[in-house]
Amino acid sequence: MNKQITDYIDKQVNYKEELLLLRSILVNLPLKEDIKWGIPAYIYNGKNILGMSSFKSYVGLWFHQGVFLKDEANLLINAQKDKTKGLRQMRFSSITEIDKNLVREYVLEAIENCTAGKAIKPTRNTKPVIISAELQKSFDENKILEDAFYKLTLAKQREYAEFVFTAKRENTKISRIIKITPLIIAGKGLNDKYK
Repeated sequence: MNKQITDYIDKQVNYKEELLLLRSILVNLPLKEDIKWGIPAYIYNGKNILGMSSFKSYVGLWFHQGVFLKDEANLLINAQKDKTKGLRQMRFSSITEIDKNLVREYVLEAIENCTAGKAIKPTRNTKPVIISAELQKSFDENKILEDAFYKLTLAKQREYAEFVFTAKRENTKISRIIKITPLIIAGKGLNDKYK
């Protein structure tokens, strides 16, 4: 058993018993335990199968490719309709709601689906990078900044460009450019510190 997950569960205020029960089911399956995104993750052959966490009103399992599960017991929900494509959640608000055999069946089916290669592949954001006049002016005045910007990934370029472009006032756009210049030159993304 992974000590990080034991520590994670020990720190929980809500649903500690439920987390322990769910973990007891998961550790007896051919899954590797790890911590990803700050929560327990269960992995099969290098692929994320599911995560587990507690919240204020429920404890949940979410299946990364849950859209492919049959869900004959009608336990899965899509927490963000029209946004989430593959992820499906299984929620429990008390230990009595957890059917060990049913949870086990869903996880085994998720492993089978993984083995069969069933997966929704992420789609690339093809939205163009819109460079505001103020940002272009900064590029014209500072070639190091421009070169560093275009060495970034498209996603990072898009983050910075939108950060500047969405400001309403010109002064705000200029102050944002001043703020992001050292980050761009350092090759960092706008939101790297949150990732």
